[in-house]
Amino acid sequence: MTAIVVQARIDSSRLPGKALLLIDGKPLVMRVMEALNQIPCDLRILACPEDSFKELSPLAEKCNFKIFSGPKEDVLERYCRVIRHYSIKQVLRATADNPFVFADAAASINAEALALKADYSGYSGLPYGAGVESVCANALLRAGEDASSEETSFDREHVCPYLYTHPEIFKLHLPLAPLRWQGSDIRLTVDTSEDFGRACELFMSLKNDPFKYYGTAIIKKYTEIFP
Repeated sequence: MTAIVVQARIDSSRLPGKALLLIDGKPLVMRVMEALNQIPCDLRILACPEDSFKELSPLAEKCNFKIFSGPKEDVLERYCRVIRHYSIKQVLRATADNPFVFADAAASINAEALALKADYSGYSGLPYGAGVESVCANALLRAGEDASSEETSFDREHVCPYLYTHPEIFKLHLPLAPLRWQGSDIRLTVDTSEDFGRACELFMSLKNDPFKYYGTAIIKKYTEIFP
C-alpha cells in the first residue's frame, strides 16, 4: 500500500497559524491536500500533533484525507505510528507548507522508487516546495529505531535526514529532475508572509488552468508573474 502522508500543525513561529490562512477562501492546508489529491496512491493521511487534531480534522475530511495525531516535535515517530496503524509499505512524504506540489513529478519519482526498490528517493533541482519524498516504510521504521538519542533530534523533527545521511545503510535514489521540472531558483513553499502573498497571487493566476497541478504549468505561470 502506498500512502501520501502530509505533516501539518497549526502553530508556526515564522508565520503563526499559517495552515489556516485563506487562499481564495480555503485554508492553506486544504490547498495542499487538494494538490496532493492529484497524485495516484492507495491512501491519503494528514498527520498532525494532538493539539491540532480538533481544528484540522474537518478540513481533512472535506479533502478525503484520513487524519492521525501523534507526537508534536518527534515527527519521525508520528510517521512511524501512521505506518504501523495503516500497514503502509511506501510513503510519499509531504508537508503542509507546499500548495504547489508537482503532481506529475511526485508520481514519477514514486514510480522510479518502486522500480528500483530504493529506500529513499527524491528529485534534486525542483523549485523549493514542489517535491515530495518517496520512502520505503520499513526504512522509516528503521530510522525511527536508530535515530533515538538526543543527538539526533534534528533527524526526528525533519523525518528523513537520517536516511539520506546514511547511504551505507539505505539505498538512495537522488536523481536530477528532468529539465521540464527544474527551477531551483523558484520558491513555492509558504514559510513567511512574503511567501504567502506570492502563493495567493500564483494560485489566482492558475485557478482556471486545467494543468494547474502540473510542474510545467506552475513554472510557466510563476516566471510570468515573478520574472
